[in-house]
Amino acid sequence: MLFDDLGARTVVADFSGGTLSTDGGLLLLRQIDRGLGLTRRLATCFTDQRDPRWVDHTLEQLLAQRLHTLALGYEGLNDHLDLRRDPLLAVACGKSDPLGQDRFLPQFRGVALAAPATLNRLELSNNQHTRTHKLPHDPAQIEACLLEMGVRCLPKHAREIVLDLDAMGHLLHGTQEGRHFSGYYGDYCYLPLYVFAGAIPLWAQVRGSDTDAAHGVVAALAKIVAAIRKRCPWARLIIRGDSGFCREEIMVWCEEQSEVYYCLGLAKNAVLIERLGPSLSTARARWCLTGAESVRVFGDFSYQTQKSWSRSRRVIGKAEVMLMERLRTLTLQGSELAQATAGTIRLRLLKVAARVTVSVRRVYVQLSSAFPLQGLFRHVQQQLGRLGAASG
Repeated sequence: MLFDDLGARTVVADFSGGTLSTDGGLLLLRQIDRGLGLTRRLATCFTDQRDPRWVDHTLEQLLAQRLHTLALGYEGLNDHLDLRRDPLLAVACGKSDPLGQDRFLPQFRGVALAAPATLNRLELSNNQHTRTHKLPHDPAQIEACLLEMGVRCLPKHAREIVLDLDAMGHLLHGTQEGRHFSGYYGDYCYLPLYVFAGAIPLWAQVRGSDTDAAHGVVAALAKIVAAIRKRCPWARLIIRGDSGFCREEIMVWCEEQSEVYYCLGLAKNAVLIERLGPSLSTARARWCLTGAESVRVFGDFSYQTQKSWSRSRRVIGKAEVMLMERLRTLTLQGSELAQATAGTIRLRLLKVAARVTVSVRRVYVQLSSAFPLQGLFRHVQQQLGRLGAASG
């Protein structure tokens, strides 16, 4: 193939580069999979009902093909139309002949791995009953297997383990089953539940976004804690999560367990802000006296909701005063940024293009003529000037 010349040189190309793979990192994935035994263990959760005389791809090879390509970022099964010809992927899947010359049927020789249709039958064998869907699996056994392998990464003699709960919206771009519109994320999404112990993932559960963030958490924690107790019998467990998990059923369950504690976020309300008033006043006084960039004061008290909580519980509140909070309180009252977050104030008021010219007599700052909040900027500057004069 001839391409445009490069000066005096002719540019020529052909396909004589040899058998190449774009995913050399498969060697690393193969090595860690063999070390962990993930594919091998997962295969025990399936039942292979096929006649071995007509089988080209073992159950373990099919799972390895799917798992390795997912790790490489190939999410769709259609990708395997080309990937099944990759010799390095065949090596990672344990194929004795990576070039596929040992296939049973002559028309498939030269293609070592399974086609998308075969992998699709692997994933759907529990939902369809035909002569081609013969690889059923036990969902409960898969769940227990993955949880056990995650817990196995924890140190046996750990004295304290923190479990982080997280519900993260995953946006959808089709008509997937269980899709639902989320007002918080502003789109159709899933809301899976994740539980981590440090960097170790222990739980990943797909959920629709039409449920509360705390949906199914107690059932998941019961299984996770039981598995951890077998591995780390002397560890105390701390359940940690944001205000989406501050629910009566989760707190009651933790309180009924031995050596299981919780630290959950609590959405602020008028009562909590009032109870934290003394701490906030102390923080403001310290900020004025010390001139520090920020001052934090913690306060704790007993609190119980009117209906949703069965008992009072200890609440720890943080009162923090910082430069951005003072800027909003002292200069932005009555403006469109009076209730803005620190990030919004930073983006809309502080991020202003400026040209700086330095001469012998002055530093001349020319702000953007297109800045939309010029009036507010001038107002803030005047307010700060008055405050400086008053304090002087």
